[in-house]
Amino acid sequence: MAQNTPESAELTQLLRTGPFHLALRSALTARGLALHRVQHKLAQRGIKVGVTSLSYWQQGARRPQRPESLRAVRALEEVLDLPARSLHRLLVPEGGARPEAERPPARSYRSLVAPADSLQQLFAELETPADGGLHTVGHHERVRIGPRRELSERESLQVVRAHRDGVDRYIAIHRGDTGCDPSRVAVRAVENCRLGRVRGDADTGVVVAELLFDARLRAGDTHVFGYVFEDGSAGPSAEYVRGFSFAGGQYVLQVRFDEAALPARCRRFAQTTASSPRSGQQELTLSGQHRAVHLVEQGVRPGILGIGWDWG
Repeated sequence: MAQNTPESAELTQLLRTGPFHLALRSALTARGLALHRVQHKLAQRGIKVGVTSLSYWQQGARRPQRPESLRAVRALEEVLDLPARSLHRLLVPEGGARPEAERPPARSYRSLVAPADSLQQLFAELETPADGGLHTVGHHERVRIGPRRELSERESLQVVRAHRDGVDRYIAIHRGDTGCDPSRVAVRAVENCRLGRVRGDADTGVVVAELLFDARLRAGDTHVFGYVFEDGSAGPSAEYVRGFSFAGGQYVLQVRFDEAALPARCRRFAQTTASSPRSGQQELTLSGQHRAVHLVEQGVRPGILGIGWDWG
């Protein structure tokens, strides 16, 4: 790829995290190619794509979905001097997952690890669209397990990128363990956001919180913000999971245990869906000083990552 410039650094990041249209737009800018030149180079490779279609693709107005369009995307990688499959994987992730265009762009934690009906109702109360307009490109979570083996708190520091103009909020979701009382769950906006409306569902132990940004983001803008859910209302906790609906950036999960409640064993795991078998299981060693375990995933794939533990 080209020499290291701010433009190339942004392109490298977008090729890792998406979304597709911003990655394509960044590649076109970095290479300095007009759309009619790109069309001509594709035609030389036997690929026919209209300038209008290319324009729609880079604007996010349309997504390449048909087989011939996906072949054009592979050819675009050659024309734009990009790594093989770097654009294609943003549409069709490796492992046979459905194209991103066929998935709700903002379903993530919502559909993978929480009851759909209750969340639909809570999101309706907050007047939240299916597409929140944000992709997570970095997320660091710290989960604290209390002396009664309960999930007492989870803290998030999150980096997001807008994929459309006008985004000014993020909806955070917390699903407590069995016995969670949403009325006892407190939410704090910690960094670069303000707490808006909070809603909970007693039957499922789900809490959703509206985090408001101070400014509206434009497509391509990034934002860093932090927030905390204080729980402690449920019974013993045995695992923490996070769902991802599309390929993304780095995810770090740290679980810290109270000295009075140390687990016998800890392990990380992955799942394709909430009902699929767990894979990639790996034993984790509890650190002596911080009484914690962690996982780091440099480039997340669609599915679920988590840490589980046995109390012995």
